[in-house]
Amino acid sequence: MDYSQFLAMGQEIGLLIVFLLVFLYDTFMPRKALGGITAFTTVLFAVFTAAGFFCGECREVDAFSGMYVTSPVCAMIKNILNLGVLVVLIQSARWANSETQTVRRGEFYELLLVTLFGMYLMISARHFLLFIIGLESASLPLAAMVAFEKNKYESHEAAIKYMLTAVFSSAVFMMGLSFVYGLSGSLYFSEIAVGLVGGTSTMLAVAIAFVIAGIGFKLSLVPFHLWTADVYQGAPTPVTSYLSVISKGSAAFAFLVVLVQCFGQFYSSIWEWMLYALIIATITVGNLFAIRQKNMKRFLAFSSISQAGYIMLGIVGGTEMGLAALMFYILVYIFSNLAAFGVIGAIENKTGKLLMTDYNGLSKTNPWLACSMMLAMFSLAGIPPFAGFFSKFFIFTSALGSGSVALYILVLIALINTIISLYYYLLVVKAMYISPEEPQIATFRSHWTERLGLWICVAGIIALGIVSCFYNSILTTSDTTSLFAFMF
Repeated sequence: MDYSQFLAMGQEIGLLIVFLLVFLYDTFMPRKALGGITAFTTVLFAVFTAAGFFCGECREVDAFSGMYVTSPVCAMIKNILNLGVLVVLIQSARWANSETQTVRRGEFYELLLVTLFGMYLMISARHFLLFIIGLESASLPLAAMVAFEKNKYESHEAAIKYMLTAVFSSAVFMMGLSFVYGLSGSLYFSEIAVGLVGGTSTMLAVAIAFVIAGIGFKLSLVPFHLWTADVYQGAPTPVTSYLSVISKGSAAFAFLVVLVQCFGQFYSSIWEWMLYALIIATITVGNLFAIRQKNMKRFLAFSSISQAGYIMLGIVGGTEMGLAALMFYILVYIFSNLAAFGVIGAIENKTGKLLMTDYNGLSKTNPWLACSMMLAMFSLAGIPPFAGFFSKFFIFTSALGSGSVALYILVLIALINTIISLYYYLLVVKAMYISPEEPQIATFRSHWTERLGLWICVAGIIALGIVSCFYNSILTTSDTTSLFAFMF
């Protein structure tokens, strides 16, 4: 075996070094120094994130007989996820250093880094064995993170639901893979595409449906979404924010890779209509149920379900522009959703309040938090000139690339749902700025790490909406990809 192949896994090796340094710090440093593990982890990961953006250009390289592939596109989506993780680390500092969590904060950071490593493997995998290793590495530690607040019944309940759903979805996914292997004789993405040449069959349609269903659980696509609201509500808020953006972003990119690399030639005959149905159901159900929610974490859970449907629109075009729109949407969604969760976390840490009615009159007592939440809601709703408007514009434009009537209808339904989402996002703004009721939350000063996280998110929401170079850079990188070689 040529061990020099491991050098192709530069980002994975860098992340493992960060993990080992955090683990060694947590294990061997004296008790008096353990209070610095939060700053140590955050600074170390910030350096790692910056290195991913500024340390040389990545070229397309495969390793381990093609099981692992790295490319500029893979490196870019990993860097985007790193940005989100860095914001989560900053926002979670106060929670991790609270009296109830200090004993376990080292484990929190270690579990988080392990899940991120699994997501890296999912993104770069070109063989289903490596893909499953990454999938389980990303899923199982998340169950422990969801149950992190061991003194709360809701956290235990959420962890059980997440674990059962993860096990069931993995079983469904592997059942689909067994059909794929039986039909193609291989688990390599490229060899599957070649082995399936020769026409469609009922078994192939069932296999693709099972694969889509298995990954659909991770993305919270309807009808595989039933775990999402309960898990988001019961998990600690930093874990919920991590689940809602980082886990979803990596799964969306991996979903695109699996579909176009393995089954791209069967797009129009099999999985195009499956994807249309999933997108329509996901956006519509997510929006309709979000209107009914009173708990802010459940509210954002159904919002994230709806957003997953919009992200999937980047796949249906089957083009480099669709890939760029998908990655840009994930980047914008990271800043927008983490801004909302940053406000929720700051208020929960101070007051323990999570109901939407608790936000009545928030602008009078905490104008900075209210402004941050308003900008997050405007971006998630797609109101110009904020970043969310342009992410939706690019995702709709990429979906219309083929010009088919079905796609025009699909985008029209998505646009109608955007109006519905505008209504429930503005409910939060109405509560904060227009509600005649007396403020429920007294004036308080949030922790400096919470303010720093919000500043980063607000800057991202504004900058991504007015500076075009971010999208242009992503589009330029996407134009170099070979992902769509087997499409159509």
